[in-house]
Amino acid sequence: MSFQLYQDVILTVDLPQHGLCAGDIGTLVERHMIPRKEEGYSVECFDLTGRTVAVVTLPASQLRRPTSADRPAARTLAKTGA
Repeated sequence: MSFQLYQDVILTVDLPQHGLCAGDIGTLVERHMIPRKEEGYSVECFDLTGRTVAVVTLPASQLRRPTSADRPAARTLAKTGA
């Protein structure tokens, strides 16, 4: 599946090392083409105040396009450390 740069995508996998969950929304900021390999993308994820929380590089198979059945939701990150 091919995506356009700067479009919103939805993660289909959890990425706990980055504080991201399947269903989180990100914006494609770079395409990575490797001959004979799956297309990859750098995805920037933001919090609801617009701050970047993570930039991750993922294969296209771990992303999907938003649909009319999708609804935005909010969740709070668990605080780590003390």
